Amino acid sequence: MEFVIITPSYNQKRFLSQTLKSIESQGVKTHHWVFDGGSTDGSKELLQKEGKRIFFESKKDNGQADAINKGIKKLEKWIKDNNKDPKEVIFAYLNSDDYYLPNALEKIETEFENNKSTKWVVGDCVIVNEDNEEIQKPIRLYKYFWRWFISKPVLGVLNPIPQPGVFIRSSEILKNGFFNETLTYVMDYEYWFKLFSKIGKPEVIFDAVAAFRIHETSKGTGGFEEQFEEQYEIAKSFVKSKILLNLQLFHNAIIIHSYRILK
Repeated sequence: MEFVIITPSYNQKRFLSQTLKSIESQGVKTHHWVFDGGSTDGSKELLQKEGKRIFFESKKDNGQADAINKGIKKLEKWIKDNNKDPKEVIFAYLNSDDYYLPNALEKIETEFENNKSTKWVVGDCVIVNEDNEEIQKPIRLYKYFWRWFISKPVLGVLNPIPQPGVFIRSSEILKNGFFNETLTYVMDYEYWFKLFSKIGKPEVIFDAVAAFRIHETSKGTGGFEEQFEEQYEIAKSFVKSKILLNLQLFHNAIIIHSYRILK
């Protein structure tokens, strides 16, 4: 099997090197494509030093979802031009401030190889700060608990799926299409709903495969209230139960209050 990893990036040079190395050090065949939104912090120069180890472009884009969609368009062409079996190519995207843990992709590859009917896999993620120190462990364990019961109704109340831990067969990416570029925070949450609707729930593994970083310039750090508002609007598009939607509102209020305390 092969992995295609898309990295959307913008002015994240201080973390980007770790992201790159975490992919290069994996013991499986990977193709890493970085779509940089025209950074001015030296990211482009850092990417140029990678040579042929990665593909990258650096030019102004319309945000994170646009960068990911550029990767999906390239994926479609690459599969066709190289006569690849899309079922044997695993797609993921890893933001430029996150990173994979050692041997992560080997674990994911094993899951896909052991069950050919598995279409997407979700692994656990640790939450770290700028210095790679684990933080917010109760939040991680809370979401970990809910992944035991992962289902569309659970997704209607909260999002327990950690984006850096998600891996999808390219055959399903090509069927499911692009991420919603009108969304600022939760384009991944909407995509999970689409996957649930079309191919069912994921295979869940409980090993940590990636680190999700929270820092002062993280998109969600200053806008977590707006993030939950956007999340609720997405849920209304996919969930018809008023009970579940009200539970999400209640859950969001508790989480927002908890985040205020943590910050």
